[in-house]
Amino acid sequence: MNPQVTRDAYGVPHLQAGDPLTLVHLQGANAAHDRAWQLEYARHRFNGTTAAFLGPDAVPWDTFARQSRLADTARQCFDALDSSTAEWVTAYVDGVNSALPSAEAAEFVETGLTPGVWEPWTPLGIWLAVHILFAGFPGKLWRTHVAQRLGDEYLQLFTAEGPVSSGSNGWLIPGSSTTTGQAIVAGDPHRYIEHPGVYQQIRLACPEYDVLGLAVPGIPGLAHFGHSGKVAWAITNATADYQDLYDEQLRRTGSSVEALGPSGWAPASLHTEVIEVADADPVTIDVIETERGPIIVDHAGQTLSLRYPPRVLKRLGFEVMPRLLKAATVDELDAALEDWVEPVNVVMAADVSGGLLHRVAGVVPQRHAANLLRVVPAWDASFAWDGWHPMPRRDVTGPIAMANAREIAAPLGVEFAAPHRHHRIHELLLSRSDWSVGDMPTIHTDTYLGSAAGILDRLPSVDLSTEAVALRNELLSWDRRMDATSTTASTYAALRKAVIARLTDRFSILENPDCPEIFAPYLDTLAHVSFALENLLESADLDITPIIQAALEDVAAAKPRPPWGETHQLSPLHPLRTPLFTPSEAPIDLALSGDHHCVWSTSSLPGFTDITLRASAARYAWDLADRSASAWVVPLGTSGRQGHPHHHDQLPLWLRGELIPVTQPAVD
Repeated sequence: MNPQVTRDAYGVPHLQAGDPLTLVHLQGANAAHDRAWQLEYARHRFNGTTAAFLGPDAVPWDTFARQSRLADTARQCFDALDSSTAEWVTAYVDGVNSALPSAEAAEFVETGLTPGVWEPWTPLGIWLAVHILFAGFPGKLWRTHVAQRLGDEYLQLFTAEGPVSSGSNGWLIPGSSTTTGQAIVAGDPHRYIEHPGVYQQIRLACPEYDVLGLAVPGIPGLAHFGHSGKVAWAITNATADYQDLYDEQLRRTGSSVEALGPSGWAPASLHTEVIEVADADPVTIDVIETERGPIIVDHAGQTLSLRYPPRVLKRLGFEVMPRLLKAATVDELDAALEDWVEPVNVVMAADVSGGLLHRVAGVVPQRHAANLLRVVPAWDASFAWDGWHPMPRRDVTGPIAMANAREIAAPLGVEFAAPHRHHRIHELLLSRSDWSVGDMPTIHTDTYLGSAAGILDRLPSVDLSTEAVALRNELLSWDRRMDATSTTASTYAALRKAVIARLTDRFSILENPDCPEIFAPYLDTLAHVSFALENLLESADLDITPIIQAALEDVAAAKPRPPWGETHQLSPLHPLRTPLFTPSEAPIDLALSGDHHCVWSTSSLPGFTDITLRASAARYAWDLADRSASAWVVPLGTSGRQGHPHHHDQLPLWLRGELIPVTQPAVD
């Protein structure tokens, strides 16, 4: 079979080849053709070389990437691969290198950047860069900061079940609750909406397998979401805690450095690296690594090392990726996942024989409970790692929902997503027993806001102005749906913002922490008050009623609120801040329904802005009865080139919450 690429009406590539190596080579070439700038930017990102074309603003990331040893870890993980997987990954890289030099992207012209050569470990480095902040170790910086400013008794105050950097919805409906008698697997991963998108719809077919799903550009195979016709799988972030921060004591003698560990002083590695910066002088940094891990903070008298499993084990789990493509049953999928490392995911899967799977996959160290909460001393053996947690699993006896909440992965972490999305999805799943794939958008787009009760159930009934009484009555009669057309939804958002502002004032002592620039957003007081709002409303140390009363009066005195969608709009991220639309393209209303705690999860930063940066990076619905009846959608389109017909042709559908069938007419 000669390698070939055909495309459907939405530009989705269907790749065919005579064997897996030729196919994965074709996948690499296709990724370079469709997403050239995205791939090249990702390569520079894990190498810590983005400042060379982005300028001084990129220095903090480049410093972190180098000091956390992303490129070196990727190289070590690649060297540890078995020969078969290494050959498979290398074939993908060869495909990228075959197509990238001739690929087109306006960003190359804008920056003057010329595509470089990919090394065999480049996909592993990209994977590390995407997920290094995934497990939320900066939260330990925040909690340590809170304890230092307020005292240890406040350590748990901001550990409310709140938003994490990434999340997902997912659900599995067994055949007993579907119209076909076969299972449905559906959901949507939540990430920052990037331009171009973080997922690529694709089909990979060769004599050994035929799988469609969502690929990560720059990564071979289909790591997270796939359907082979016989078995389908999907994941959500387990929100497990598997990265630790250690307070290090260093002493330097000439050009050498030592670190104090449980057994005394021991040599640490040290070298310097130079970061080239566009339109500015180069920056020289120290790269230090102790027995715990690389030093990622050496600032204001604080020296912290990061310990994370890929660096310790020299494994990422890339061996699993080709096995997923070959799996024909949930048992084979389950066996493959035993070698998964990074990140830790909750997995659900189903096959056509009735097999069902619900488990956690990944690696989580066993250690002292304090490690999960805050920075711990490197010289105390009590905080050393001691083996690995067994991965939880559960039998599937009915419909299941996954939404990053404290469920199956509870033994593996300390802070999970609020339970509202999980509860709502589960409630919807149990409301009927005749589900079809065509019904899945009714779940994807549910806008009920369970967390609204935190404020609405505390609305005061005394000492209110006439305007505030009318506003309270409006809110109490509201259906609590964050619909784009609803003015009451925007009124509630304004009230929430006013409450958050007042609570943030109560914690002004936490403002302006002295930390490296890259971690400043993770230590922002307003953001943490927003995330922990429900927990703070329950706090016995805060007199909440006057706060809500004053906020209610302020909102009542303001002008009438516009519909929620006028301020709650999508704003895709791009490192060059290129506008989404060219002047010749017709504008699209980017209004969004939903909110962070809705199933239709469209996250802004309550208290700061209504603009949506994080939402569904894709939506999917896998039908085990008939794969061709499955459906999906992405926020923009298949092409990363602005001005291309398939750059954002799926956006109107995505904004409305619609899906498109995975089987579309082929086009020339």
